[in-house]
Amino acid sequence: MQELEVIKILQQELKFTDQSIDKLKIFKTELLNANKKYNFIAKSTEDSIWSRHILDSAQLVKYINFKQGSLSDLGSGAGFPGLVLAIYNQNFNFHVKLYEKSPVKKDFLDEMIDKLKIKAKSYSNVFDGNIESEYIVSRAFKKLDKIIQVSREMIKRPHKLIILKGQNAQEEANKAFKSQKYSYKLEESMTDKKSRIIIAKVF
Repeated sequence: MQELEVIKILQQELKFTDQSIDKLKIFKTELLNANKKYNFIAKSTEDSIWSRHILDSAQLVKYINFKQGSLSDLGSGAGFPGLVLAIYNQNFNFHVKLYEKSPVKKDFLDEMIDKLKIKAKSYSNVFDGNIESEYIVSRAFKKLDKIIQVSREMIKRPHKLIILKGQNAQEEANKAFKSQKYSYKLEESMTDKKSRIIIAKVF
């Protein structure tokens, strides 16, 4: 999927505003420029950035109620999925927290938060203290069992885990939830038929 096709999906199916689309375009341009120096995303995915990274992240808005509370993105990297979700968010009282340990990536996130004037804040270490959020999202942080461990030990309950995973999602879920009796489901990804979104409720 190319840019125009993805933007149509963002607007019609996921209800991104024109203003949010404009911010996504700026973010994309800035990221590709930064990628020349820092390799934030794989060079092979630059041409498919709209589907591979932006839409892949944006699809999570379907599982989040932005009317109240907050969201924490574990391992934001260059902003996926957390920064994209922050761009979508129109509620000043809904907070988006981006956790990224790489100083270079965190600096980029701070630059984007300031430039795009979005409601988000970056933090350098997940393990610095307790995380208080109703939603925990992750795209490339750790394996699912490790994410659940962080979720169980450090995050205020109850909360919802929303994790982007590849074709081994079911296998990983079976292993991770074997000892944890949380209810969970797998949703099909909008960007890859083989990939899944794992959604679990943690009480």
